[in-house]
Amino acid sequence: MAATRRGQPELRVRLPSISQVPTLPDVPPISALFLIEFDVKAGYMVSWKAAQPGIELEGEVEYKSLPSGLHTVSDDLIYFVHDIYAGLSAFVNAPVEDNEVRNARMLAVGMLVPLSYGRLGRAWKHAEGLKELASRLAANAKETNLLEQYWKKHQARDSETTEPETSLPKHMPDSPAISVQIPPKTPPRGHARNRSMSDGTALLPPGHKLSPYHPARSLTCLLDVFGPLIFPIQRAALLRKRILISCHAPVHEICNFVYDISILSNIPLSTVELLSPSSPPHRLKPLFTVGVHDIPFLMAGAKSSTNDTGAGWVACTTDSILATKDTLCDMLITMPGPHAAHAKERVWPTIECPRGVLVKATQRDLRRYRALRIGLTRLQQQQQPSCTVSPTAPSSFPTATPAPDSSNKKDKKSKKTTDEAYELTEDDERRIVEPLSWAALAYSGFMWWASAGEQGRSDEAEEAAYDAALLADLSSSSFPRFAPSASSAFMNTNASAGPSVDLSISVGSLAAAGQQQKQHQQQEPDEARVELAIITYFHRLTTGILGTLADVVNSGGSDDNDSDPDPGDDGDDGDDDRGDVSAVEDEDENEALLGGANNADDDGDQKTRRGGRGIRIGSQAMADMGLDVWSGSDAAFVREVVERYFDRRAYVEGKGVEVCGVRVC
Repeated sequence: MAATRRGQPELRVRLPSISQVPTLPDVPPISALFLIEFDVKAGYMVSWKAAQPGIELEGEVEYKSLPSGLHTVSDDLIYFVHDIYAGLSAFVNAPVEDNEVRNARMLAVGMLVPLSYGRLGRAWKHAEGLKELASRLAANAKETNLLEQYWKKHQARDSETTEPETSLPKHMPDSPAISVQIPPKTPPRGHARNRSMSDGTALLPPGHKLSPYHPARSLTCLLDVFGPLIFPIQRAALLRKRILISCHAPVHEICNFVYDISILSNIPLSTVELLSPSSPPHRLKPLFTVGVHDIPFLMAGAKSSTNDTGAGWVACTTDSILATKDTLCDMLITMPGPHAAHAKERVWPTIECPRGVLVKATQRDLRRYRALRIGLTRLQQQQQPSCTVSPTAPSSFPTATPAPDSSNKKDKKSKKTTDEAYELTEDDERRIVEPLSWAALAYSGFMWWASAGEQGRSDEAEEAAYDAALLADLSSSSFPRFAPSASSAFMNTNASAGPSVDLSISVGSLAAAGQQQKQHQQQEPDEARVELAIITYFHRLTTGILGTLADVVNSGGSDDNDSDPDPGDDGDDGDDDRGDVSAVEDEDENEALLGGANNADDDGDQKTRRGGRGIRIGSQAMADMGLDVWSGSDAAFVREVVERYFDRRAYVEGKGVEVCGVRVC
């Protein structure tokens, strides 16, 4: 695709060869292995351990590995972070005929891996082995020789020890995405930018599959559980807020959600060049499971956040006391209790900001969610959907993914059930979606009368074109294929796209790209096509927001004075610390899913916020970003994005109608 805009660099395609991809071990080497047992008098205690020198385990991993409430479940997998290591523990609560342990043996086998292997150090590769060890030790706690054998087999050698998250980029293969040749000189002022056609998300290499316990397998479940609420969550993550998910045991699925929220809020590599050097970290840090013993750490982060130097994070907890401390986090997500699975009406997660301010999806989020689900449903028809978190543990939340059936009649019935499950009822909309404002109703009615309905159809066409382009050039096959016209539509959405442009049609055409591709997909049902589509969708949504704002900033869209154009409305949440150094995922699965979205943050001095001249963001720019022009929450989001990522102040102009210079709505 040739550059058509002033100052835009040349696009070039780089596809990695097989020889470029580093050979990684099937499972990552571990730095520590331990066994935690429950004692009726002393509680949880480390009964066996093996670790590399310098790693402290006792008094730490017992609380991180075993969150509150696990005694109510039979088994669970728990992710956590311990210093510079990612941890995974497999918990088992097995009935035994032993009065000394009250006829129930509760234990957990856990391990630590260096974070140099990514967000979780590919810890999920050890999930099956840890679960087997825990089950056998629950049957016979004296078989500690199994732990010794596992440690000898998988312990990290001196040659395998690397500095976490710093030495990996020089070993990374080329990303199988269209990259941009960055010009050697500073581009002229204007709309110049560096973008990739895939917008920061690499396409899957041939034959790529997700391992059974990969957290990204839960992406479709994430959409099922949160519905349109996923969009305000993603926007909060993009602002690098401190997001805490309050939940109940088991926590495996919620830990996967923590991982998913982190990767969906990555800033694509093609967009990094547009941002201010003092912008927040390009990746939200996942802390996974936290508890009461992490309160001092979280309080220290809260204190630094108030000084405008803190970095955001996302974590989950089963300790309800953390949810009562509104200074610990910027956004609290309360998951439904265990009773929700049996409720007659759907129970949605509750999202709150400090002081009990409810967060809801906008009307634009609702329309976008419906279009996305229709598109993903068509894409899923080419492969067997995978919504369960692990092969042995079903989801604790109701999902809308039907089981495949060979009968045409049953296929139609399953499809109908799926579509009905994705459709929100009026009660659902009242609970989780902002009501349509009176201004929006007045504007819609006036424009319908003034233009005989033409304006409404034009707005719908622009909106549909924008949503369609977010997934338009993804290929359904395992080999990368690109559609420049679709990508161009995303880069420059306009009213020329007809009403027939629809996200479901775009994704459906990709999924039905030929009989040969269909046969290939039937042979490779585990390829992460849907997961890739979801990640790409959100990364392109981020690119559209930041790219549009960069256009406004670079075009000199500022006020006539240097005063704050909208005092009192700017957010003052300061978690824009650059101290967190982002890691580049060093594994085949994460690299294929995340691509250029994992970027190393450059160190630098923290600049003073709200510098420079203020800028005005018009309603057309809001629409170009895919945001709701009538929503006050979206306007506040834009103001904070401009402040954090561009060091500017912004005034968002709402949409309306003026008659003879008088604003009527």
